[in-house]
Amino acid sequence: MLMSTKTFAILTDIHSNIFALEAAISIVNNRQDVDQLICIGDYFALGPDPIATMKTLKLIPNCIFTRGNHERYLLEKIWNDDNPSLEGMHPDDPILAEIVQNEKWTANQLGNEGVEFCKSLDISYREIIGTTLVEFTHAYYERDEQPPTMEEAINWRNSIQDKYPEIQQFIFVHGHLHVPREESKENITILCQGATGLPFDEDQRGAIGFLTVGDSFKWEVVRFEYNPKSTIDLLEEEQPPFYKNLQNTVKFATIKND
Repeated sequence: MLMSTKTFAILTDIHSNIFALEAAISIVNNRQDVDQLICIGDYFALGPDPIATMKTLKLIPNCIFTRGNHERYLLEKIWNDDNPSLEGMHPDDPILAEIVQNEKWTANQLGNEGVEFCKSLDISYREIIGTTLVEFTHAYYERDEQPPTMEEAINWRNSIQDKYPEIQQFIFVHGHLHVPREESKENITILCQGATGLPFDEDQRGAIGFLTVGDSFKWEVVRFEYNPKSTIDLLEEEQPPFYKNLQNTVKFATIKND
């Protein structure tokens, strides 16, 4: 018999912020209503401690993982490209060069174990509970650098609804933006809680999404305190490429590339 309701805890965009990750896992473990933890990408790059992050993630029992764009960069070894492409940035942008070097540093930290972890990830995960279909993905079910517009989500629904005639509600949960999103039209809802480890909405606190689905759904975003100074200090200690920008991003919870 299929479960009539199910509660997911969602982590996204951890970016090697081990202190935020540990705090988030503690919150999830202390709740009694969570049936499934799912992590939807960007685990390691642009943060201070890829190794501890990978070890911590691999210790989570029965966790579902999907791939983010930064996992793809690691697998593609974009630092070997003559003109690496990253989210539409200009090839001559010095910020792009620093981020690419951070990708290389992250890959060297993780080694073969990290490569194998990233290889194991699918781009999306789909589940049906009751009359609700939920798609979890870092950005979109067929790309990892741009979440869907509402028009695209409607086209996605139209392309699959004949296969699932019993579905009355379609929910699309993504990360990547690092800022919250909640948008609905017809029987589609698009959700993003922001970022667990590297928020861009000028709120230093990490974010966890809790989604309960079945014949209806409930969406809850929990913002949690951790110690950002620990992350800033660890970036200073490790000094990965791009670390000064990352320190400011953690401190101000917004992109700081100046």
